Amino acid sequence: MSGCILSAQNLHLWRAERHVLRGLSLAVRGGELLQLTGANGAGKTTLLRALCGLNHLEEGQVFWNERDVREDREGFHASLVYLGHEPPLKADLSGLENLTFWAGLRRRVTRAAVLEALTRTGAGEFAQRAVRTLSAGQRRRVALAGLILAAVPLWLLDEPTTNLDSRGQELVAALLDAHLAAGGLAIAAVHHRLAIEPARVRELNLSA
Repeated sequence: MSGCILSAQNLHLWRAERHVLRGLSLAVRGGELLQLTGANGAGKTTLLRALCGLNHLEEGQVFWNERDVREDREGFHASLVYLGHEPPLKADLSGLENLTFWAGLRRRVTRAAVLEALTRTGAGEFAQRAVRTLSAGQRRRVALAGLILAAVPLWLLDEPTTNLDSRGQELVAALLDAHLAAGGLAIAAVHHRLAIEPARVRELNLSA
């Protein structure tokens, strides 16, 4: 993973009459976290969704390992995981069932591996409860276990500490630290800066 790089050049995106992304360029390499900061509405979520192809860019290019992602969208998507505001969990399934299905779309995973990931994020004790019975913070912990199971180099995270207490916020920082130490890279939209080793972190303020 250490040789991976995500870059973007001259990104433009409008929402109705509003020009949200105005010629934005960036580059993030393995071992780095790019924190997106800025006021509400500055375009943090829009940028994350544009990078992974959920929002259509009017202009500009996104590159994965120096190759335009449009040349191999399937390969690019297989290299990333996107975690938005709302965890992508089915309410009537348990956390264990959700992650077994979710991770299984990418690769074969064992029940033991899923339970280990849930335990690592503090979700082990409620892993077999229906997601609809869980608090917002518990659901977030289940979703964070999905990052571990995805086993991909690129994490795109939209407010990853949402609904988490102080210990949960420390968990997110620890997961990111381990991911970056292994050569992974991440872009995270944040309102409060994450407690990550400063040498690994850069910041892009979209309000500037």
